[in-house]
Amino acid sequence: MYGTEPSVIMSAAADEDECRIELVPRRELNFASGNTNGLQPHPNECDYVLVGNTKWKKQQQTFIEALREKGFSLTEIEESDKCFYGIRAPDSMLDTYQYLMNDEIIFERTRIRVTDFVLNKTIDSKKERLTDLLRKNVFETAFPLHQKTQQDHLTEKWARWTALYKSQPIDLVKNYLGEKAALYFLWLGWYTYMLIPAAMVGIVVFLYGLAFFDKSPLIKEVCEANTTIMCPLCDTHCSFWKLSDTCMYAKVTNLFDNEGTVFFAIFMALWATIFLELWKRHRAREACHWKLYNWDKEEEDLVLEIVNNPQVMPEKFQHSYISSIIVMFLVSVMIVIFIGLSLGLVVFRVFATVVLSESEWKPLKENANTVAVMLGAVVHYLTITIMTKVNRWVAIFLCKIERNPFFEDKECSFTVKMFTFQFFTLFSSLFYVAFFLGRINGHPKEYVKIAQQWRLEECHPSGCMTDLFIQMAIIMILKQTLSNIVEFLSPWVKMKFNSIKYHSEKNKDGEIDNWLRNYYLNNVSYFSVFNEFLEMVIQYSFTTIFVAAFPLAPFLALINNIFEIRLDAIKMTRLERRLVPLKTNNIGIWLQVLEGIGVLAVICNGLVIGITSDFIPRLVYKYRFGPCAYSNATDIDCMVGYVENSLSTVNLEHLNPKHLQNNSDFVNLTYCRYRDYRSEEDFTLTAQFWEIFAARFAFVLLFEHVAVVIKFIAAWFVPDVPMQVKNIDLNHKFANLKKRLCMMPHRTTSL
Repeated sequence: MYGTEPSVIMSAAADEDECRIELVPRRELNFASGNTNGLQPHPNECDYVLVGNTKWKKQQQTFIEALREKGFSLTEIEESDKCFYGIRAPDSMLDTYQYLMNDEIIFERTRIRVTDFVLNKTIDSKKERLTDLLRKNVFETAFPLHQKTQQDHLTEKWARWTALYKSQPIDLVKNYLGEKAALYFLWLGWYTYMLIPAAMVGIVVFLYGLAFFDKSPLIKEVCEANTTIMCPLCDTHCSFWKLSDTCMYAKVTNLFDNEGTVFFAIFMALWATIFLELWKRHRAREACHWKLYNWDKEEEDLVLEIVNNPQVMPEKFQHSYISSIIVMFLVSVMIVIFIGLSLGLVVFRVFATVVLSESEWKPLKENANTVAVMLGAVVHYLTITIMTKVNRWVAIFLCKIERNPFFEDKECSFTVKMFTFQFFTLFSSLFYVAFFLGRINGHPKEYVKIAQQWRLEECHPSGCMTDLFIQMAIIMILKQTLSNIVEFLSPWVKMKFNSIKYHSEKNKDGEIDNWLRNYYLNNVSYFSVFNEFLEMVIQYSFTTIFVAAFPLAPFLALINNIFEIRLDAIKMTRLERRLVPLKTNNIGIWLQVLEGIGVLAVICNGLVIGITSDFIPRLVYKYRFGPCAYSNATDIDCMVGYVENSLSTVNLEHLNPKHLQNNSDFVNLTYCRYRDYRSEEDFTLTAQFWEIFAARFAFVLLFEHVAVVIKFIAAWFVPDVPMQVKNIDLNHKFANLKKRLCMMPHRTTSL
């Protein structure tokens, strides 16, 4: 039978100076059938199925005839108002592919990949491709078939919730879903595994802050500041307030703004580097194991083009400066829009603060600023959900302008654009909270206002870290929780609904049973694996970029990923139609994206500690202005008086007259306090401010240089490719050279 017939192949032993002839099987297929060219294949032996409405049958037949001319064998079955076409590629195409790629075995996944490529390249007599016909609804859908035996085996070993803590059978995933999907799950599994130490250290840092929850002199100073009267936070309906009213806020801030934060930020910079370096080694081992270490994507694409049409001429690489300028301009416009959306969120929070401060409910009125931050985070999440769809449409449009001839170039271009848009959508508001909140709002004599009416937000006297933490926590938890719920429930509900139709129709014709079962599963596309990668890389960004403000981010990511692996496995294996098993030996442009995030994480965490955190002002106070600055006293904490020192004073005569109308609780008040380092007389910045500014600048410079040096040392110390893989590749190249030497005319071939 076909698939077991041997062919004569010349090979050479790497360790012997002789040539010999080996008999090796040319092909090993899951279909026990002979050459079916021109014949109708059995429904269970089809590589692909096309589905269309019977009213378009005449237009469908035009494309079907184009496939028959290429040697495809087809089975046609009508079911209700649908017409199903089972397609099987001619063996001649597989022979050509096998010879040009020098493959010894053609697997089922290879048949599907070749069939998919040829289907999408086929042009009928009306000059229309399959994509055109799908867009016109001539064909409703096209998909490769799940093989029930392999599907059930994967379900038992991997795609079920009871396998939550089991290792992934990556080879089985590769054999069924293809190398591209397998590498996604390999990367996700490695990322999840590497999150364990990061999560443990993050929990330790959190517990360190929790241990001093009630013992810090800074918290005690805020909680006992009953006589420290703070200036109103807005110009209307905001009254004076006591610093002690924000006792709990100060305690929460201390959880995420302490000495452990600096250590954790450096640790995560090192972790990100080691994670990527070890991933490169892990990927190299698997690529070597799959015999794809030196696989060439361009060569694969050219071979598929020749398989489809032996007379084809390769598309040339091209570059248009005009197209590049247009793309750059449109990308810049999109970035401006994202910045505008983040400013819109600022306006929303300011307006929400004003409205909430007018509330008659005292707890809401007293915590108007905090509640406004939370509402802003929720609105930000909704904005992300809407803009994700817009970003995808714009990224696809920009890729069409570029007109890249090769699919891999299109995929890289789309990936970079889509990630860039998503990054600005998610992080623009966080950048504002981290680096601008409370620093551009002016001072009591001259506040910066929106529309000359509403003052910008201010940081809490304990710092801005809690605002950043709230933003990150809400967005990350909402995004992971709601996204996973929707991601799983949506295809599950659709599958359950469609299964009702399937069970009502499956007994009409036994031969079409498997086709109907696949037809009623959820649709997939080339973006299926991309969407999963994008989701996880965005999570990786949250886990690393602002981790100094949220040490629990790695722990939340770890918990999410444990479920994410099985969720994606169940979705791809049981709830969706089969993916086209695409071939690759790496994760492509995503590796460069991850490396860019690692560099950005070092910069942002250094800035968070140096600018957002109160770590530097506390150090300056401790060694320059505190009780221990000029004495060796051991009976007093060196941070006593810090909160009082960090507040400036303003006479009420400089405030808005409306504030005095809300002064019924403080009738004898002559001045109030606000967070800044300014002179009481003319509001100029004090010498202490400039000392802190210099210390911040020096710390950011030192932190980033030290972190970058550590990253480079770690990258140099850990080789990208294991020596074992290099040696295997060396032996393979040597064996190929010996084989070519044996084939020289003057050599004698021996059996």
